[in-house]
Amino acid sequence: MIINYVGLKEISGSLIALEGVQNASYEEIVDIKLDNNNYRRGRIVQISGDKVIVQVFQGTNSMSLTNTQVNMTGRPMELSLSPEILGRVFNGAGEPIDNLGTVFPQKKRNINGTAINPISRVYPQNYINTGISSIDTLSTLIRGQKLPIFSGSGMKHNELAIQIARQAKIDPSSGNNKNLAIVFAAMGVKNDVANYFRTEFDKTGISDKVVMYLNLSNDPIIERILTPRCALTAAEYLAFDLDMHVLVIMTDMTSYAEALREFSSSKNEIPGRKGYPGYLYSDFASLYERAGIIKNHAGSITQIPILTMPNDDITHPVPDLTGYITEGQIVLDRPLEQKGYFPAVSILPSLSRLMKDGIGENFTRSDHPELANQLFASYARVQDARALASVIGEEDLSPVDQLYMTFGKSFEKNFINQGFTENRTIEESLDLGWALLSILPKEELDRVSTKTLEKFYITDKKILENQFNIFNINNLIEEDEENNNSEI
Repeated sequence: MIINYVGLKEISGSLIALEGVQNASYEEIVDIKLDNNNYRRGRIVQISGDKVIVQVFQGTNSMSLTNTQVNMTGRPMELSLSPEILGRVFNGAGEPIDNLGTVFPQKKRNINGTAINPISRVYPQNYINTGISSIDTLSTLIRGQKLPIFSGSGMKHNELAIQIARQAKIDPSSGNNKNLAIVFAAMGVKNDVANYFRTEFDKTGISDKVVMYLNLSNDPIIERILTPRCALTAAEYLAFDLDMHVLVIMTDMTSYAEALREFSSSKNEIPGRKGYPGYLYSDFASLYERAGIIKNHAGSITQIPILTMPNDDITHPVPDLTGYITEGQIVLDRPLEQKGYFPAVSILPSLSRLMKDGIGENFTRSDHPELANQLFASYARVQDARALASVIGEEDLSPVDQLYMTFGKSFEKNFINQGFTENRTIEESLDLGWALLSILPKEELDRVSTKTLEKFYITDKKILENQFNIFNINNLIEEDEENNNSEI
């Protein structure tokens, strides 16, 4: 039996309160009829006895305390799903905004998802080639992984997201690239950013395999909270019903967290660290843990959440809690970006915890693990050499430290920096890494076995110049001396 409740107990911001409600459920959708016969939708966000709190999607303007009618639907918010969602654009609540009409659903799913039995999960092992050397070689993205990008305000994380979406390829031995789909969720973005994403997907010719959920900065915050849930529900349908490999890109998780903070404050909940609700961790987990691979299903869900760190502070609650849940992170470096390098990936704080089981023989190449370890170690030594040079001057460094300085400059300029349109194969990235390590003496490469070193170390510096487009060591040193003299 459908019961209409007439009248409201209280209106506060986007929330309304009702009393005398029976058999209500948390997250239940309600239909609201106003005095002027217009309809709005809401969601039950709190239940206390026979009193319920409803958050109204379109806001509470023009609502009356006496004549507003509320109808309980008896079901949570559901998303209409069918194969035709590919190539479509929706708002944060899952409604079409591309003027192509409504979706005729084959299925409807609860946007909150269902828990995945840990026993039925498959351990991720196959890599996704992004075409970006700093990621593929040193922080390899594994299919089924959740690997966030930690960025700063104003940095080029949006461009990096577009490049990953455009260039992402599955290892042919483990999957079919025709079954690769992109689910893109944008939360709290400006109109020009939303248009940028839509234009870039169209320009690169991948829009037919992209599903977009866009929540603009002037849209209601309740819609911002629904956006990633709608996107992940669509991803689960594509992955586990249609057996597709789905890459989910969500930006910006900081905007999502701020919407959650505002929502929590409107309910008068006790705030936690920096005003965020105490359940921020579990709320993030309810999103991030919807990635993975399930037994007896050919599809997979890989997540790349993007978040901007306020004041570039990696200890801020949003990146801090995200790092606890996800399997690593890719950190962008502002000084590298200020030098004009793209993508400005900061190598040392970036990592992929699943990388060790998805690279090497039968996955990428047998030398990949040793090469990655040596590049990390050598670049860490570069930072020590730079710190020493800032005290005593670069000209007073030992010959070996000067080689590390040369290696560091060439590593940043030729390996980390590669441009927005350059797409490198995994073999090209690995070969480039060996060319860079060959700048250093063999005895300095202590993370590589003798057998691997003999096979890949390059002794002919002409090959470094001609085949790998690496600066000659002597030319680099001469160039640095010329720059120093010109500055003097």
